[in-house]
Amino acid sequence: MTAPAAGHTGKVIVTVAPTGGFLTRVEHRYVPTQPDEIAADVARCADAGASVAALHARRPDGRATCSAAIYRDINARVRAACDVVVNNSTGGGIDGDLLRVRPDGSRVIDWDARMAGVDGGADTCTLDAITAYISGPGGREVLMDTPMERAIELAAAMFKRGIKPEWEAFNPSHLVREVARLTALGFDTEPYQVNLVLGLDGAFQNALPYTPSNLQHMADALPGGSVFTVTVNGEQQFRGLAHALALGGHIRVGIEDNPCLAPGEPAENVRLVERAVALVQSVGLEPATPAEAREILGLPTRKDPSHAA
Repeated sequence: MTAPAAGHTGKVIVTVAPTGGFLTRVEHRYVPTQPDEIAADVARCADAGASVAALHARRPDGRATCSAAIYRDINARVRAACDVVVNNSTGGGIDGDLLRVRPDGSRVIDWDARMAGVDGGADTCTLDAITAYISGPGGREVLMDTPMERAIELAAAMFKRGIKPEWEAFNPSHLVREVARLTALGFDTEPYQVNLVLGLDGAFQNALPYTPSNLQHMADALPGGSVFTVTVNGEQQFRGLAHALALGGHIRVGIEDNPCLAPGEPAENVRLVERAVALVQSVGLEPATPAEAREILGLPTRKDPSHAA
């Protein structure tokens, strides 16, 4: 096994992903979709031990967007309420501003809409250098089309704005090809912030389910100098997160990833964070504070809790 050069040393970053780009209030009564709701929810999660917030934005009608103005509103409210590291999605979702229907009827995630996400003033942004079909409502598929030239455009835009990428990988090939090439081009410096995403195989083409061997394989493929978080979607979540801790990784929870603590029982984000913190502490580790998370991730110290980047 080739271990990454950086990992947790007694402190674990707990990330909360409160909203995501899919679930609506009709499907989950606790999902926050509007800026005030998201900020209040993140503040509760920060009090429970979360130090990073992975945020998606929604329009007033609840549909997906990467609008810079909406992200700036969310980010400012979150920063006024707590001191978490703010991460904004540049994947967004598969409806609302993100959905474009081509003349032939095929459906794609709009590139310009994705690019808008880098102007929200986040500390970090997700960088999904992947091309895959995503299953939408009613079985309609939507293409996330990210050839290398677009991945370079997205990475360059983050670099220009001083935003550290969060490299998302859905299978080992994303690590050994896209992430390896883009970091070699100088769009990031160590520590590389990598999110290993498992359990989305039911929705994303080329994604892997969580199994111990799949997570081990992805951990083995991490570039040197990586700090990695593990995201496990679905009912295998806490089994996978326990495995992540054993490998030296950090962990993510939230309604975006697994909206229930028990099958069929929607849970609030703060309850998911509390369970994650309990898991961390049960193996003799402690959740990182936001200041410690910034140090682990190589981010600047936040001097003024009320500032907006």
